[in-house]
Formats: sequence, structure tokens, C-alpha cells
Amino acid sequence: MTGTAEQMKGRAGRLARLMPSGPSTAARTPFVLLVVLLLAGGLISLLLLNSALNEGSFRLSKLERETTELTDEQQALQRDVDSYSEPDALERRARELGMVPGGSPAFLNPDGTVRGVPERATAEPSPTLAAPASGTGAAGPSAQATPSGSPSPASTASTPAPSATSTPSPSTSPPTSPGR
Repeated sequence: MTGTAEQMKGRAGRLARLMPSGPSTAARTPFVLLVVLLLAGGLISLLLLNSALNEGSFRLSKLERETTELTDEQQALQRDVDSYSEPDALERRARELGMVPGGSPAFLNPDGTVRGVPERATAEPSPTLAAPASGTGAAGPSAQATPSGSPSPASTASTPAPSATSTPSPSTSPPTSPGR
């Protein structure tokens, strides 16, 4: 057994020389603190980065929602513009403003001569205004104005009469321009 005790002493002695105890533990403390501080700083940095990304994500979703709402509003406005731009709607609005369809057009040639026969525009009853709305009690077509702007006395609520200024237009074909 004496051989094993000497071996243990020898082994313990070698280990003691490899890992000295005493003043070296004080040298490890700053290193451990540095590693802990670096890890804590890294974790805090990741937390702040994650918070910033989440804030950006919330802002992005809010902007996407606003974009969707504005796109819907734009499409609704475009539908309104399209409905007001339809020929029937334009004609109805023009008649409400007292405008009448023009007669056959006359054109000026480059040399100053007139091609075609100009004629005065006359008011004709509109097919859309000829049928009054029943059961509304409104004046309907009786409030229709002549081209001069005054209400037509010949108009009644049940049957609109043509304006006194309407005359049959001469049967002339509209001039055509060459090259078209």
C-alpha cells in the first residue's frame, strides 16, 4: 500500500502544480464578470432589436390597412365619376341646366368659307323626361324650361308638349371631311 500512497502523492502533486490555488482565483473574477456583462448586453440588444422589429411590423400593418381603405375609396370615387360620365347621365344633367341638343353643324374651311348650313339649336322633349314618375306628386316635366330659361306654359304634368321653337330640321347630310 505504500506504493499507492506514493502514487497518490505524486498524482496530487502533479495536479497541484497544474491548477494552483490561492491568488489565481482573484484573477478569474474580472474575466467571469466580463463574460456575464457581455452576455447580458447581448441579450438586452436582442430584446431592443426585437422590440424595434415588432414596432415596424405594427406600423407596416397599419399602413397596409390605410392603403386598402384608400384604394377602396378611390375605386368608389372612380365608379361615381364613371356613372356621371355616361352619355345618359350627361344628357340628363345638360337638360337640367337648360341645354338643348345642337342642330346640324357648320364648319369653317381654312380659307374662311362656311361649309354646311348653320341653324339655331331647338329644344325637343327628351325621351327620358317624357314619362313622368307616377305617385310622386312632384311637378316632374312641367317644370321643364325652354331654351330662353322661362318655364314653358304649354307643358303639363301629364303630357309634355314640344317647345314652340322646335322646327323640323332640313334634311341635309352633315359634311364629311376628306381623309377620315
